[in-house]
Amino acid sequence: MLDWLKAPVASVQDFFVLTGRTFRNILRRPHYVDDIILQMDIIGVGSLGIATITGFFAGAVMALEMSKALATYGQINKTGTLVSLTLVRELGPVLTALMLAGRNASGIASELGSMKVTEQIDAMRALGTDPDQKLVKPRLLATSAMLPLLTVISDFIGMCGGWIIAQLFLGIPSKLYWSSAWQALSWPDDVIFGLLKPLVFAVVISMVGCFYGLRTTGGTQGVGRATTQAVVMATITIFLLDLMMTKIFVSLGGVQ
Repeated sequence: MLDWLKAPVASVQDFFVLTGRTFRNILRRPHYVDDIILQMDIIGVGSLGIATITGFFAGAVMALEMSKALATYGQINKTGTLVSLTLVRELGPVLTALMLAGRNASGIASELGSMKVTEQIDAMRALGTDPDQKLVKPRLLATSAMLPLLTVISDFIGMCGGWIIAQLFLGIPSKLYWSSAWQALSWPDDVIFGLLKPLVFAVVISMVGCFYGLRTTGGTQGVGRATTQAVVMATITIFLLDLMMTKIFVSLGGVQ
């Protein structure tokens, strides 16, 4: 009667087994530093453009939308406050993670999936190389290192986008905008929360991409299917974890 649950439950179990093995291998040799640096370049530097564009337009749109609501109460000078709080606590981490999920979870899944269907991973095992150590760990470490940095950059560019809107359309002095944006942030709560989210999202993006890539079957059609599944699952998981982490943080009193 519950046979339909077996496959999803087995997949979740396999995912956590792979994640556990990868975390266990973090401190084990060999570390494949060259692979880690290469993945940092592909994942971090390669995603810099899309992260900055996303952050800029998020901040600009937020400034335009919030200014209308604030003008109703005569508080349009608080635009910088709302832009900075919204970007640092929510939009910056989530939007940057979603962009990386679309770009890198799919890329990881397709790359490892192609290696799987062409039996390169089997050949790697035959030569005595652990695929988890060689393929999964560098991608996990690279994503975990680069996503928080990209989030910081995206947050700052988003604030710059809000500042441009404030200058061009709202008539808010630059000093007032930046002082209100800076003073609105609670240190270190907002900084910790704003960096903890992308760190967790980075683990999800890298591990979901590796998981679906390593279990690819069915030739080139299977690679496409694994890529789609990786993006969808990473996106859903990011939204779910964002809700859970925000609820925990609010319950602990981190959001005033």
